[in-house]
Amino acid sequence: MRRLMRYWVLAVLLISGSGGGFLQAQTTLPSVNPDGTSLSVADDPIAAMLDSLVRLKYFEKNSIKTYPPRSGKYKYSPDSIPRFDDLIYESRLAKIDAVSPFDLQYNTVVRGYIDLYTVRKRELVQRMLGLTQLYFPLFEEKLDKYGLPLEFKYLAIVESAMNPVAKSRSGAMGLWQFMYPTGKMYGLKMNSYTDDRCDIYKATEAACQHFKDLYELFGDWQLVLAAYNSGAGNVSKAIRRSGGKNTYWEIRPFLPKETQGYVPAFIAVNYVMSYATEHNLYPYTPKKTFYELDTVTIKQQVTFRQIAAVLDVPVEDIEFLNPIYKRDVIPYTGTEVYKLCLPAAKIGAFINNETAIYTYLKKDTLTSKNVLASQEVMKIHTVKKGEHLNVIARKYGVTAYEIKAWNNMKTASVRPGQRLTVYVPTGKAGAASIAAAKNTAPAPVVTSIATEGNVKYKYQTIKKGDTLWTIAQANGITVDELKKLNNYGSKYMLMPGKKIRVGK
Repeated sequence: MRRLMRYWVLAVLLISGSGGGFLQAQTTLPSVNPDGTSLSVADDPIAAMLDSLVRLKYFEKNSIKTYPPRSGKYKYSPDSIPRFDDLIYESRLAKIDAVSPFDLQYNTVVRGYIDLYTVRKRELVQRMLGLTQLYFPLFEEKLDKYGLPLEFKYLAIVESAMNPVAKSRSGAMGLWQFMYPTGKMYGLKMNSYTDDRCDIYKATEAACQHFKDLYELFGDWQLVLAAYNSGAGNVSKAIRRSGGKNTYWEIRPFLPKETQGYVPAFIAVNYVMSYATEHNLYPYTPKKTFYELDTVTIKQQVTFRQIAAVLDVPVEDIEFLNPIYKRDVIPYTGTEVYKLCLPAAKIGAFINNETAIYTYLKKDTLTSKNVLASQEVMKIHTVKKGEHLNVIARKYGVTAYEIKAWNNMKTASVRPGQRLTVYVPTGKAGAASIAAAKNTAPAPVVTSIATEGNVKYKYQTIKKGDTLWTIAQANGITVDELKKLNNYGSKYMLMPGKKIRVGK
């Protein structure tokens, strides 16, 4: 059965055109053509991925700039940008090529990408160098497991610039830039709350399987790179159009334009990662590296805000370490295993406070400081002229997505005079709310009573972070009774902003 499944995967890859790759709808434009003429890099998806690192908040508080050692071989000033002539680049690449299964040729297209990484995007490349300390140990472990060349770890730099939530214009996601259908083919699941393409463990495993399948088709690592980008079908067509040639450089003129730049970019990355110091490039080192992280299995639905309040870990850090979760909520179904990645030093604290986290940080199990961080007060905000959803969200210390969910909004547009319900953490709601939070448990929020048939039901609006347990406790019933009221089986999903039956 397993062998038949593998043959099916190979057949799908072979007959697929650009739909079999990860970056098929993108256009790679190197800075120069092989004849030396210049090209614009404004629309280069590889440069765009580097630019996406600007939006990673994790770097603002969680990285340390490593400055050049003054006693080392190179004594550049911090702002120095070294440049070298073609002979030096060619000589250095020849040394790398001698110990690599890839054909790492040097030409003007490769030179264009070397300039992109070492000159034009230097600051972002130093962030990227820091991210390798988080991801490369895992990549190397998986590549070794599958008997693949370790140089494949550099492909994630070309694909996503090591941004775990990178999204291409064609919809490819994650470090390895899986398209939706290709991800599904390799067992990656996507739904409203999670996206396995952004799970560094699952996506890396899937990428390695894909590399092996492509190598079984073509028997050449350079062609594997081309097929990874444009799809196995396009590579097969290029081989036929070239008259049966079987190396990347021979079939390159017959490949899609984006793939003609993709492999040179990979060669440039191999060079830059081997000679970063020579170019005065030093990493923004993350405060937590791969070996300082750990995971724990989640046993109930929980929000990032709940976890952050108990463990004193910024929400943006939890977001960065757990890119698989799309809405700052870790769901629980009873059938799927969902894990939370944290700094290893926080794992013990999570286990010790696990019940408190799941029960919405009840005050009898936590210090008053954590209780205050967990309680919420409902506010009604009237939209003023010129306000938009992000401005309102920042005012109350919540997210635009939460406001949309609380108010059943399908879009982010608001109008002057519109009244919005906002649930504000008590730390931002004033002294009176804090005092109330210290001495009283949160009251159930019954929003309506409706008759269905001959039965009247009470309804409560679900808030972000609610679980069946917390809703049941607030309404004096059991979880089983709550499930029966709502006809919930083993699989259910609590959607913030929706209503749930809480009694008759």
